[in-house]
Amino acid sequence: MSNKRFGCLWVALLLVLCLSLVINVALVTSRGKISGELRTRTLKPQRLEERVLRAGASGSRDRIVVIPVRGVISASVSGRMTASMVEDIKLQLRQAEEDKLVKAVVLAIDSPGGEVTASDILYNAVRRVRATKPVVVSMGSMATSGGYYIACGGKYLMANPTTFTGSIGVIIQSLRYNDLLNKIGVAPVTFKSGAFKDMLSGTREMTEEEKAYIQKLVMQTYGVFVGVVARERHIPEETLRAGIADGRVVSGTDALDAKLIDGLGEIEDAYQKAKDLAKAPGAAVVAYEAQFSFSRIFQYLGGEAESSSGKVEVNLTQKLLPTLEPGRAYWLPGFYGM
Repeated sequence: MSNKRFGCLWVALLLVLCLSLVINVALVTSRGKISGELRTRTLKPQRLEERVLRAGASGSRDRIVVIPVRGVISASVSGRMTASMVEDIKLQLRQAEEDKLVKAVVLAIDSPGGEVTASDILYNAVRRVRATKPVVVSMGSMATSGGYYIACGGKYLMANPTTFTGSIGVIIQSLRYNDLLNKIGVAPVTFKSGAFKDMLSGTREMTEEEKAYIQKLVMQTYGVFVGVVARERHIPEETLRAGIADGRVVSGTDALDAKLIDGLGEIEDAYQKAKDLAKAPGAAVVAYEAQFSFSRIFQYLGGEAESSSGKVEVNLTQKLLPTLEPGRAYWLPGFYGM
């Protein structure tokens, strides 16, 4: 009986070893395949496939492309096609701009905003597309701060009556925990090259000079935001500063009254508006997605993203709530800083 049990253990061990060998061979093969794909993409821009959302008229080759902007806008958020969500959106905008069959773009924004620089990069990318073909913005539940900043790059802005938008403002936040350190008997030691080098450190109180300097940076960035809204929405900057551009969040209905948007409607209305502006009534409505590759399996399972250095990075962590990183300026509603 013991011999049979011993034999079964050997068989089980052999099966485990064989399975391990198969998995390792697959991993080595996939790594080579991923490396080959990365080298190919270095030489040739990635081409995205189209997924039909609404069929077009028979015989028509015209396209309306829907490009989503979802979640907190940040260059540090991994993308599903490239290294970051920002690069994902830029890639889609670039393909839509260069494709002659694409007659218009619907930018579907559902975002509270995000990093100042990331939002500005996407705003300028949207404007480049707008120079050659109509860009209709469809706001979902929320298109505030950086989300609204990006929306200003569109030709026609549309929101649902219950959409939260606006929140024209800038926030920089840091945590002060020096009192906590004092209670547990921990004292930081800092060596710095200049008086302002650690001005956002939470280990000490900020000086009045540091507070004034940070506030100046915030107001400079705020001035950029207000300037963009004033120029794109044809509203005097003084009117914005004295009124709605004080960081408040407004509904889609109030945004229309304040001329922050052009109309009310849902995503289907945005599709129709894009067709009207592009004079392409028979156009199909499509969305972009990455071509299938073996590397996508790792991406979907582990949050893999391709870094700018050409390496494949796997991130097994997930952020359930957005976190403001100290030292970064954000276009976000105030409640996201809590």
